[in-house]
Amino acid sequence: MTDLPVLSAVDQRILGSLLEKELTVPASYPLSLNALRTACNQSSSRDPVVSYDDALVEGACRNLKDRGLVRIVWADRGPRTLKYHQVLAEALDLGSDERALLTVLLLRGPQAAGELRSRTERLHAFPDRSDVEATLERMAAASPALVRVLPRRAGERDPRWVHLLGDQPAADAVAPVAATPEIDLTTRDERVRSSYDIVAEAYADALTDELDGLPFERWLLGRIVDLAAAAPVVEVGCGPGHVTAYLADQGARSTGVDLAPGMVEQARARYPQASYDVGDLRRLMRPPAADGWGAVLAWYSLVHTTPAEMPEVLAGLVRPLRPGGWLVYAGHAGGGVVHRDDWFDEPVDLDFVLQEPKDVAALFERAGLVDVEWYRRAPVAARNESTERAYVLGRASG
Repeated sequence: MTDLPVLSAVDQRILGSLLEKELTVPASYPLSLNALRTACNQSSSRDPVVSYDDALVEGACRNLKDRGLVRIVWADRGPRTLKYHQVLAEALDLGSDERALLTVLLLRGPQAAGELRSRTERLHAFPDRSDVEATLERMAAASPALVRVLPRRAGERDPRWVHLLGDQPAADAVAPVAATPEIDLTTRDERVRSSYDIVAEAYADALTDELDGLPFERWLLGRIVDLAAAAPVVEVGCGPGHVTAYLADQGARSTGVDLAPGMVEQARARYPQASYDVGDLRRLMRPPAADGWGAVLAWYSLVHTTPAEMPEVLAGLVRPLRPGGWLVYAGHAGGGVVHRDDWFDEPVDLDFVLQEPKDVAALFERAGLVDVEWYRRAPVAARNESTERAYVLGRASG
């Protein structure tokens, strides 16, 4: 094909779905109209999630048939049903590796090589990320080129790649980030440090048995210990140290780091089974005598971080992870800022930022993490919680 087809967003979703299902469910392929609509609208492995109806899918398929990109056939068994078969791979003369990458790019938009390797496992087995990058570079050098690399965005560890088969409404744009709340960032760190120092003892008293009433959090923390295996684990913004101590009690080699000296003092006095240091999570280093952290937990420690700051902060937490290590986020779900000027009967000056877990998960992926998952739970009435809670975790590729 001398010229690439120009595909609309609907065309891309239809062809991507057909390319995917031809390999993952060959017994059901070609797809009926109902099966194709379901494949286009599925909520997993799709970005964005859409809600197409039969008329839209059928009309687009007929247009693709006229352009030689889809073949419409009768079912060879059972009821006489029209079925849809993609011809794009044949028209572009794609190898199995190129086809796998193009399929995922059509279904999920711009992605980094590490994400593509993880997401193409059922379509083509790439031995490592370098093989993905080599295939992408070959596709970019083809005539005509099938993909191109996008400029690296702030906070991204790896550049993203994008296909060149038509509409890419935001391919070159940075994903929208929520507007920075009205927080004075020039004084924020000092206000956080001094406020937590003031409430350190009362805060530590209040959270001593916190995890006893939080079964989901205990499950998640135990899972992180298992995922980290024998590698060291660090909780950044550890506060009075009860979560770091819980990790140690579960068998992890755990360390806590906090900006407030008063919090570290409480942690050392109350939970000697782990180690604690005063430090800034934005300057986290690799552990001594190890190739990186098995897990980095930002457990309610980014609640004073604005959305605009999140990409750079997350990138700094990803860098010291070992290959296969995990980053974990916990915070308040929602949007906006809640200000407190008193806490535990003490004067403070704190701004709490609420963030949606799906938005944080998207930032995890932008930072190069794979196997990203997120959770949102309702407030626990027995603890007088006033906000829903967000939990996100993702794995460093490699």
